[in-house]
Amino acid sequence: MLKRLSNSKSLVYIALVFGIICIGFSAIFVKLANVPGSVSSFYRILIAAIAILPIWVFKGMRVPPKRDLGLIFIGAFFFALDLFLWNTAILLTSAATATLLANNAPVWVGLISLVVFRERLAPKFWYGLLLALVGLNVLIGLQSWVTMQFNMGDVLSIVAGFFYALYLIFTLDSRKRVDTITFMTFSLFFMIVILFTINGLIGNPLTGFTRQTWVSLVGLGLISHFGGWVSINYALGHLKGTNVSVTLLSQSVITALVAIPILGEAITTNQIIGGVLILGGIYIVNRRSR
Repeated sequence: MLKRLSNSKSLVYIALVFGIICIGFSAIFVKLANVPGSVSSFYRILIAAIAILPIWVFKGMRVPPKRDLGLIFIGAFFFALDLFLWNTAILLTSAATATLLANNAPVWVGLISLVVFRERLAPKFWYGLLLALVGLNVLIGLQSWVTMQFNMGDVLSIVAGFFYALYLIFTLDSRKRVDTITFMTFSLFFMIVILFTINGLIGNPLTGFTRQTWVSLVGLGLISHFGGWVSINYALGHLKGTNVSVTLLSQSVITALVAIPILGEAITTNQIIGGVLILGGIYIVNRRSR
């Protein structure tokens, strides 16, 4: 019995590590695909939806109540904007920087909770926020503030994190009532429609790509989104959410390390110092409820 429990626990941690590695490759696949952010976002979601659809059918094709469907749709809208902006940002800045800055969602969640919901925040949140802001300034560079000329990729990454925070806030209740596969299936379906519409409005073509682009898009949808998030959601069902959310910060480290040999991106001193400070701040924010 103890051996079986130990093996089960090991499987959970293996799933978590596997999931983090998968999503750590997200920015790498986007860089290699080298297509507009709206296009790579669309195929990321479409391919993941194709992969998860048979599982949803096998599990009985459950349909959430109307109230939850509404929340899932709103969440999907914000998640689609998050991916659109983040994938666009990746092409304008380094994969490591874009991933790091887009991981600021916990900070945004706290600020939105304060301003909109009048939630009283613990002192640890403000310590974490201050540390993250210091790291942000180091990463972006003081010269950017002096000249007020910022890298557009950095700005889009920060805004992407804001929209992901809105996604988390609006889907929190529905995630408690709707099982993971059903939630992901309907969220992906809504996002397909939203991102297809965005591409149509912008006028970005969805065909005519090179073999490398198609392989990268399949990797983005199948490995990073489907494999990554199914594994992480499985771990969330067996581990404390706070522990998982903090562990997910290592995604930035994986992206930075993998980008060196694959993309030839060098890690600067500012990225290292700023990254450590930002991750430290987000870590403190994640621990505020303890």
